[in-house]
Parts: sequence; C-alpha cells; structure tokens
Amino acid sequence: MSNKHGSLSINSDNIFPIIKKWLYSDQDIFYRELVSNGCDAITKLKKLDMMGEYELPADYKAKLQIVVDPDNKKVTITDNGLGMTAEEVEEYINQIAFSGATDFIEKYKDKANEDQIIGHFGLGFYSAFMVADEVHIDTLSYKKGATAVHWECDGGTEFDMTDGIKEEVGTTITLFLNEDCLAYANEYRAREVLEKYCSFMPTAIYLSKANAPEEYETIDPADKLDTDTVIETIVEEAKTEEKENENGEKEIVEISPATEKLKIVKRPVPLNDTTPLWTKNPTDCTEEEYKEFYRNVFHDYKEPLFWIHLNMDYPFNLKGILYFPKINTEYDSIEGTIKLYNNQVFIADNIKEVIPEFLMLLKGVIDCPDLPLNVSRSALQNDGFVKKISEYITKKVADKLIGMCKTETETYEKYWDDISPFIKFGCLKDEKFCDKMNDYILFKNIDDKYLTLPEILKPVEEEKTEGEETAEATEENNTEEYKDDRSVIYYVTDKNQQSQYINLFREQGMDAVILDHNIDSSFITQLERRNDKYKFMRIDADVTGSLTEETSEDELKDATETLKDVFGKALNNDKLTIQVQKLKNADTPSIITLSEEGRRMQDMMKMYAMGGMDPSMFGGDYTLTLNFNNALVQYILNNKDSEHVPMFCEQLYDLAMISNQPLAPEAMTKFMKRSNDIMLLLTK
Repeated sequence: MSNKHGSLSINSDNIFPIIKKWLYSDQDIFYRELVSNGCDAITKLKKLDMMGEYELPADYKAKLQIVVDPDNKKVTITDNGLGMTAEEVEEYINQIAFSGATDFIEKYKDKANEDQIIGHFGLGFYSAFMVADEVHIDTLSYKKGATAVHWECDGGTEFDMTDGIKEEVGTTITLFLNEDCLAYANEYRAREVLEKYCSFMPTAIYLSKANAPEEYETIDPADKLDTDTVIETIVEEAKTEEKENENGEKEIVEISPATEKLKIVKRPVPLNDTTPLWTKNPTDCTEEEYKEFYRNVFHDYKEPLFWIHLNMDYPFNLKGILYFPKINTEYDSIEGTIKLYNNQVFIADNIKEVIPEFLMLLKGVIDCPDLPLNVSRSALQNDGFVKKISEYITKKVADKLIGMCKTETETYEKYWDDISPFIKFGCLKDEKFCDKMNDYILFKNIDDKYLTLPEILKPVEEEKTEGEETAEATEENNTEEYKDDRSVIYYVTDKNQQSQYINLFREQGMDAVILDHNIDSSFITQLERRNDKYKFMRIDADVTGSLTEETSEDELKDATETLKDVFGKALNNDKLTIQVQKLKNADTPSIITLSEEGRRMQDMMKMYAMGGMDPSMFGGDYTLTLNFNNALVQYILNNKDSEHVPMFCEQLYDLAMISNQPLAPEAMTKFMKRSNDIMLLLTK
C-alpha cells in the first residue's frame, strides 16, 4: 500500500472538539469503548473459526492487553481479534460510520453532556480523542496475504496511513495522552476505570505497566504450565528431628521429605471475570456463589436476604440477578444500585427507563444485549420494547414474592419487616405490581402474628354481616341517612404510645395491625382508593361500639350536660368535643380520639414541614370520651363544685392525651407540676 494522506470524510470543520465535549464528565468512557471494540474483534474472529472460514492457531488464547506508560504519557490497547485491512481502515476509521454527519452534530452538540452517544454511531474509536492529542492504529487482518497497516491522526481532520510492521493478527491502539488526562496512564487509576466498565467483559483483560520490574512466584513442579518461564529450581532439604526410639536410644528421624519448588515469572491475572454469575444457569449456582458475587460487586458485607435470578431468552434476551438487601431503616437511606450491562459491558447505574423505579431499592445486575441504547434517554423511555423489559422484570419480582408467600411462608414472614417498605413502595409506584401483590402483603397484628389482607378482612366481614342483620331487625325508616358500610381495619402506629387502646381492644377480643413505617400512611390511602370495601382507622380514631355498653338515649343525658360544662370550663378549649360513654373497662377514666381524616391531615401537614403547628387548628376533630363507669369520673360528676375538680379535669385530659401522642413541652411541664400537687393532697 502506498502512503496515504487525507481528510476524514465528514462534512464538518472539525469533529473532535465536539467529541471532546461529549460525556465530558465521563471522559473515562474511552477505556470502555476501545476495550469493547477489541472484545468485538475477538468474538468475530472466533465466529469465523466456528464457521470454518478461518482456523485459529492451536495455542490461541483470546486476550486484551492494556499497557500504561506514565513516563511516555501513553496507553496502548492490544487485541488479538480479526484486525483490519487498509480498505477496512478506510471504511471504518476514515469514513465515519453514519450518514448525515453534519445534521447529527448540529442536533446533538448542545445535548452532549446528557446523552451517551459515543459507541452507538460508529464513534467508539473516536472516544480516544477525548483524552489523547494523537492516536495511532497498528493492525493486521486475519485475511490471507494481508498487509499490516499503520494509521495516525493528531486530533485534526487529517490522517496519515502507511504500511505497518505488525506481525501478529489483531489491532493495537496507542493513545498519546493530553496533559489534562495523564492520570489514565497511572496503573491504579486505569485499573479503577477498567474494573468499573470491564469487570465482566467476555474476553480476558490484562493490565500492566511499561518497563515494570518482573515479579515472581513459587509453584510446585506439578503445577507448571508450558507457558511458564522458570527462573530457578529451589530445593528445600528434608527436615529431621532427634527422637528416642522404643529401645531408649536417640536417633535422627525425617519428619518431612526434601521438596523441589520452581521460581517462575509471575503469571498475569486477568482483571475481569469472563463468565459472571448471571450468565450461568440458576440451577448451577450455589448459595455461597450468589453471596460472594454480591459482596464483590456491591462491597456490601451484610448478607442479602434473598435474590431473584432472571434468565430469559424469549421474546427477548435478558439475564440478571436482583438482590433484596437487608435495610436498617433507622440508619441507612433506602437506596440500592441496579447495574445495567449490554453483553457484559457496563452501561450505567439505575437507568429508570429500563428498571422500574421501585426496584431501585434493590441491588443487582441486569444484562440485556437486545436493549436499544439510543442516543437519547427520551427515545429510550418511549420505546415499547424497553417498556416490555421493565414489565417483565416487575412480573418476575412479583412472581418470586408470591411464590415465597405460598410455599415458603415462614421464610417470607421472617423477611417481611425488611422487605415491606420495598413492596409497599412498589405498590405505590406500579399498579400492575400492586394488583399482583394485593393478597400477599403481610400485616403484623398486635400479637405479632402475620396476616394477609384476605385473612384480616374475613372475620371483619363476618362480624359486620352479623351486625347488619341485627341492625336490620331493629332499624326503622332510616333509608335516607348516609351509611359508610365499608369494613374497618384498625391499625396501630406506636405500640407503646397506644398501649391503652391496645389493651382495650384485647379485652374485647378485637384485633389491629401494626403500621409503623413512614410509608404506611401513603400506602393505606392508596389501598382505600383502589378498593371501596374497606377503610383503615387508627385504633384511637374512634370509640368503637365494641368497647362500650349499650345505653338508652336518655340514660347519660344529664351526666353528659354536667360533665361537658365542668370540663369545658376547666379546659377552656372550645374546639374539643366532649362525650360520655359507658366503657366496658371501668379502670379507664378517659380516652382521646382524633378522627382518621383529621390525623391524615396532620400527617400531610407534617410532610410539608408544618408539623410544629397546633393540631387543634385543623378543626374540632379531637374528642374526649369520659367513662361513666369510672370512679374518678363519678367523683367529678358528684362533686362538680369542689375546688380540686378543675385540676382533676386537666389531669384526666392530659392522661388521655399522653395515650394518644407525646405532650408538648409546656403541657408536659404543667402535667408534672399538677401530678405533684395531686400527690400532695394525699398528705393533707
């Protein structure tokens, strides 16, 4: 081939400033692109061998060799793939492999930092110019009689191409780094980048430093390989020891024989795993392998709870492993990492167009060779194929969880507290996931027993049906009155704070579920919105009829008027509703309730950083229920004019409030002083 000097076939004054701008924050991506190209060249050569169009040498070992040379400010990347002829260099390098180049550049030059476009329009090789002032290619094609080619370009639009001197089939790319990018010739920095992008590429990748002193290791002669370079044979003499024999005589005994070791040039170790766990059949993977892979990839030494191995060939190719990590909600932010790969090449973390948002709480890897990595994320988002991938992943996660609930109930219950925030978040974010999981969401009751929604609703529905039959027998002319006939599921947000109410429920054989995670408020609101047959009420939202004795309309009329007047004057709170009931538990003097609607309003205001406001400003939702059967309430009723009654009224109110929520600092100070004053009365 005669020497050739020419201009790159692109209708632009200079493509390289634009290339240098692309992914500027991710300059290190050039390593991924050039190594990927090398892997592709090797894969293609292997395919030609399988098809009988080329015969690989008997001792052929596919590999990529990366050599960093900080002294000379350069990096070389060598593959033993199929190489290129002069015509192929002309086609793939000199004529940039896409049409309408000017339009393309014009369209994307301002979006460069957002879109990962290098590598998707034949520009993978040109990523080298993000870090190099000058790039050389030395290549020799596998084709019979091919001549080696040398190509170089200094970052302008002109190149020089001549016959080369490369003797082995494959390609070497040499990057002469610019002053801002010399770190990429540092062995440790190079290893860091290569491990980020290339840890699981399908071809062995070796990294070394130019002119580094040789390292050695010692092996047994039986372990010697043909490729090992032996430096010397080391003989270790037999070890002996003086011992006394059975005749009482001392003699020298050999305790270990003489051994021979070989000192060899240290064997190179690839920095990547060419057959990562997700590429294997799930039945061939052990529990320890899954755990080790998790530790190595995510550097998380807390064991995952369990995992899902995705392995699909049709209608699209998708493999991966999703881990459910143990979440310490008190200290850890609930944030996972899903690593996306394309044919074992790392693309990015947490691409929400491919991976459903709620799965971002997990840790895992997903490899989808069929994924259309378009220029723009918006194109990816609107791609129907990508949507199907996302739906498939969601379905597989739901199927795994449902299967566990059905066949491994004890295991599912053991993990529930750790995985429930993830599942509830998934239900909030994905309706299809919610539909599938609806009957397999667990609720822990006040006796720490796990129940599904159908199991909770069954006794509630039965009790409701019995109540309706009784009501129908006595009901007269009430057809126009609105009735909320939804089944009620009672819940607890703080077992300690609401212990008084829990005890009342237990005494009457009633149940409630524990909902003490910050996601639960939104979760139950969504469940109610999707199902009009039940509603959730906190255990202290109302004094349910099951806790009270039946009374006639007039029986408590006088007591109610008197106590309303006495407590109204003592508490001076015109927004508080006061009522009198006969509670079955005579030891409970008073109960504070806040309507479910009022509480949810408070929770909503807290979310908007307004939680410090006085709850009473949201209306008269608080109700103080006084127990007519309690001795202290009877004392106040019968001694309404006593000088101590106002103090008793305030104390009963604060005691009821404490069972509902913590007192404000000022109210707590008054409560403590009042408690002391009441105890002093006993000493007089």
